[in-house]
Amino acid sequence: MILIITSQGPDPTDPVDPRFGRAPYLLIFDTETDQFQTLDNSQQVAAAQGAGVQAAQNIVATGAQVLLTGRCGPKAFQALSAAGVQIFSGTQGTVQEAVQAWRAGNLDQLTDPNGRPQH
Repeated sequence: MILIITSQGPDPTDPVDPRFGRAPYLLIFDTETDQFQTLDNSQQVAAAQGAGVQAAQNIVATGAQVLLTGRCGPKAFQALSAAGVQIFSGTQGTVQEAVQAWRAGNLDQLTDPNGRPQH
């Protein structure tokens, strides 16, 4: 399974960025190989508008099934959901810690664009 985690830096030991569309990096984690890859998202950081939707399109293109982030706006939520990407919010700590929290079932899956988690 492929996960995407919003990150403040290019390394798994960097903090999770709570902003989805404007996170400078998106880290790709493959659960089968336990390997990380870095996707530079810096061009979305300064976008006047549409950063979330563009980042969502980039994520869908990777084949990711799961997004770990702090917040996800309604347009990006709809784009990701339409592509079958599960969105988990409340992610904090380092990227590695976020993956561990997801594996342990400690993150809330968003079920609507207003940020209501599934319990």
